[in-house]
Amino acid sequence: MSESCVLGADIGGTFTDVVLTRGDGRLHVAKQLTSPDAPERSVLEAVERVIAEAGIEPTSITRVVHGTTLATNAVIERKGARVAFVTTEGFGDLLRIGREARVEDDRYDLHFEPTPAPLERAAIFEVAERVAADGSILKPIDPTSLASVVDGIRAFAPEAVAICLLHAYAHPEHEARIETALREAMPDLVVVPSSRVHPEMREFDRASTTLFTAEVAPLMASYLARLEAGLDGLGIRAPLQIMESSGGVMAAAVAAERAVATLESGGAAGVMAAARFAGFYEKAQVISFDMGGTTAKAGVVRDGRPAVARELHVGGRGSFGGRRAGTGMPIKTPTIDLAEVGAGGGSIAWLDPEGVLRVGPQSAGASPGPACYAQGGLEPTVTDANLALGYLSPENFAGGRFDLDPAASRRAIRERIAEPLGVSVERAAWAIHEAANANMASAIHVVTVQRGLDPREHTLVAFGGAGPMHIVGIAREFGIGQVIVPPQAGVASAIGMQSTDLTAEHGVTHLVASDALSAEEAASRFAEVEAAARRKMGVVERTPGLRVERFLDARFVGQAHEVSIPLESFDSIDEVPQRFRARYAELYGVAPTGRVEFAALRVRLRVPVDRPPLTDEAKPSGEAPPVAEREAWFGAEGAVPVGVVRRSAFGPGAALEGPVIVEGPVETTVVPPGWSVHVDPAGSLVIEREG
Repeated sequence: MSESCVLGADIGGTFTDVVLTRGDGRLHVAKQLTSPDAPERSVLEAVERVIAEAGIEPTSITRVVHGTTLATNAVIERKGARVAFVTTEGFGDLLRIGREARVEDDRYDLHFEPTPAPLERAAIFEVAERVAADGSILKPIDPTSLASVVDGIRAFAPEAVAICLLHAYAHPEHEARIETALREAMPDLVVVPSSRVHPEMREFDRASTTLFTAEVAPLMASYLARLEAGLDGLGIRAPLQIMESSGGVMAAAVAAERAVATLESGGAAGVMAAARFAGFYEKAQVISFDMGGTTAKAGVVRDGRPAVARELHVGGRGSFGGRRAGTGMPIKTPTIDLAEVGAGGGSIAWLDPEGVLRVGPQSAGASPGPACYAQGGLEPTVTDANLALGYLSPENFAGGRFDLDPAASRRAIRERIAEPLGVSVERAAWAIHEAANANMASAIHVVTVQRGLDPREHTLVAFGGAGPMHIVGIAREFGIGQVIVPPQAGVASAIGMQSTDLTAEHGVTHLVASDALSAEEAASRFAEVEAAARRKMGVVERTPGLRVERFLDARFVGQAHEVSIPLESFDSIDEVPQRFRARYAELYGVAPTGRVEFAALRVRLRVPVDRPPLTDEAKPSGEAPPVAEREAWFGAEGAVPVGVVRRSAFGPGAALEGPVIVEGPVETTVVPPGWSVHVDPAGSLVIEREG
């Protein structure tokens, strides 16, 4: 009987990572440039490579988990499907009005222009109907108006239609009637009603979520069909599962309808990998730091679990790089609490009109890429700076897949940064490196200091191809004394995907006083929500290992936002208000005594998966590995000799003092002067501040 293998594939803005994990924990890794025009091509090429390297039969792969930036790029770049939007008569300007906060320099811009509306007015159609907030019908659908809207949409010829009627969460029948009429007139049209996507109050949030679901659904369906066909062509018969932003996975069959749930799939996978290592090391507080080619992301794991938010903002701005509420478009989907900045290996360094050095958020991406890729890129990037500083080996980058061009890096830095500033190439490169560190430190500041957490009480876990090069500099910013770089850190997101459970969440608005919801009514209503969550997950009535978690969204009467409180059993529903008060005091430091009401019911389903073991083939040696030398630049120290070791020769028990550079197959770790590194039994690099 052949062994069972799990495949993880993560598409980033610059690199595509594929990891094959065998039943005994051995890993086979492929990392290559992403093909933006056909992202499935880079996945399939990398999959073919790892199968050949592992020497296995494709039929031995039992599970394929995939994270993709397809939905993210479509939403941010507004390159989704052509969509028509249907709403209640009189509310056609809902998306155009929206809401927006002025942050950063926008606060003082006398010529500030709001973000353009997400849809042209010609794409918006109004139906004569009206439902009250309690679900009662104030005005039935006018058949003549509905027929006119159907004719108008047929003439507009969209690829998808988003339907969001006023208060449809309380009375979905009107949306269902419009959906039926559209499908009868245009059978191949993708129709997305808000009452199925997000049946909760707050019209703009629900409209925005429904719109982007409709924009992305056709693209995701087409992409997954091509990917599944390609995997089948390679002989892989395993089910395809898609990573979602909440830290779980979903079946590919339901991924198109839930496409917006994949917006932070790569970042979520990195945090889930950090959560697994936090459990392995029995560390209660861990900061996950993931730096790739385009962005850097930070998240916090406490007691083995990352925090989950229920709203994501895309296309917005924030002084700390996070997607601030009110800047950009809200999408209501469970998302691991992340802070993200446009600072990756491909982030471009540039001088603003005042001559101040900036890094990002513009990225050279996979094409043309940094100048050192020798693919036509002329702008200096963070990767070019790290090469000029001596941190990267021109011959061993990305597992030796291609050589880097040091001369091209130095030329780009000299012409665009060093000469205009009147400094040497090395000083300019160091400034780029430090500026990138400062940008990325702001992401950690968001998920720790701005959440009331002390970063010094946490351990940093570094991921991504570029993360281990910058992690010590970032740790120094916060006074963090220990950093862990796990094995194969450069492809950690793909590894994290392999350990995620099949999940789905569904919530519905239900406004009721806390003392007016009985255990019997709660059981009945939660059964309806659970049935909807099962339909989202695509599971049958009886599923082995299925776990059901229930939540009540609670708030004080008069408030506009809620806190989710777990409901252990229906008999304990009377305890929820007191637990809400305790949680509220913990979050906000105050303990109001007002009346409590419930605003929504939520159900989260989880089917646990068998997790590949965390093992490493390296055997304890207790001896330091052979050391080569080259010069590297470290700020005030200038150019100093550094030891360079291969990670494959750095076995558990071995230790070295900095400065030293550890070159792995998919990442490079930089240990500066004043820090030391040793290898633990799991094969992780543990970097600690001396003294």
